[in-house]
Amino acid sequence: MVTAAVRPAPTIPRLRLPLLLAALTCLLAGLWGGLLLLGLPVPTLVAASASEHGALMALGFLGTVISLERAVALGRRWAFAAPALAGAGGVAILTGLPPVAGRLLLCAASIVLVVVYLVVHRIQPALHLRVMAAGAVCWYVATVLWLLGWPVPRFVPWIAGFLVLTILGERLELARVALLTRSSVRQFLAATTLFGAGLLASTVPASTGAVGVRLAGAGLIGLALWGAGHDVARRTIKLPGVTRFMAVCLLSGYAWLLAGGAIWLLAGDLGGSVRGYDAALHTIFLGFVMSMIFGHAPVIVPAVLRVRLPFRPWFYGHVALLHVSLLARVILGDAAGLTVWSRIGGVGTELAVLGFLAASVLAVRGARRAPRS
Repeated sequence: MVTAAVRPAPTIPRLRLPLLLAALTCLLAGLWGGLLLLGLPVPTLVAASASEHGALMALGFLGTVISLERAVALGRRWAFAAPALAGAGGVAILTGLPPVAGRLLLCAASIVLVVVYLVVHRIQPALHLRVMAAGAVCWYVATVLWLLGWPVPRFVPWIAGFLVLTILGERLELARVALLTRSSVRQFLAATTLFGAGLLASTVPASTGAVGVRLAGAGLIGLALWGAGHDVARRTIKLPGVTRFMAVCLLSGYAWLLAGGAIWLLAGDLGGSVRGYDAALHTIFLGFVMSMIFGHAPVIVPAVLRVRLPFRPWFYGHVALLHVSLLARVILGDAAGLTVWSRIGGVGTELAVLGFLAASVLAVRGARRAPRS
């Protein structure tokens, strides 16, 4: 009788653990700051967790994770400086150091990430790499404006640009092997150009800046329609298991991107009202970005951390909670002006993110208890 050899469960590379911990620290601090901004009676552990809530989530957490994934893909040690600097920047914001310290570290991280894309593009030129590099440039511009003392509502479109272009660049890479034609590429470039022009115009004085936000919103609408029409997810949603789960996350993300673009187009001035600002940001950063993260996790986590993350049906739980809570926050809280629903929706979206982390940890632990043959 022959017994199959059992391979030990893979472990996370030690050098990546500090980067992962820094990213999680920024995420948890950002979530706590979100509770403070909702006006909930929770203790103020670190003052910066509320005032820098958006930066901690978008640059400290996501900046570290995205640049770590790019560094792993490139496979060169110097590339890991990007996630290291991003994680250090987020932690510096939390530790009470002068604000300029954390902002400089985050700015330096964006520069390294741009160089990473340039190196990869030199090895294998491709449109999707240029799109993601443009996203990294958006990160750089956002931190430069931050260092210059600009208020967050003025440069937050650039932070959105970093995440939107990075995610759509990755989707473009997958779509090119199945659904892209010359016409669809031209449509994508037209929407991306409109979005970029809007970002540039948003940096000029207030009245013209509102026009820029509207242009960027129109670009987001175009990108959402392009993604919904050309992403492979519209075909893979017919397949069972993890493939359908990913497609559900991606297509629902495009729906939120469309909604966010419409809000930008109508509002113009993102800082004009608190409720409008809340809806404009969270449709993009929670509805689109988090939905895309949920969908990509079964692929990205094993590639970056070298652990198995098998799909489990309960993954749909945190996805459903995210979308239902965000609908309540935007429609009943922001649009109808019911503060209690803003808080309920806000807490629900945070629980969805925590549920995503818990579900992922449980799935990884379950996979480690059953080593592969």
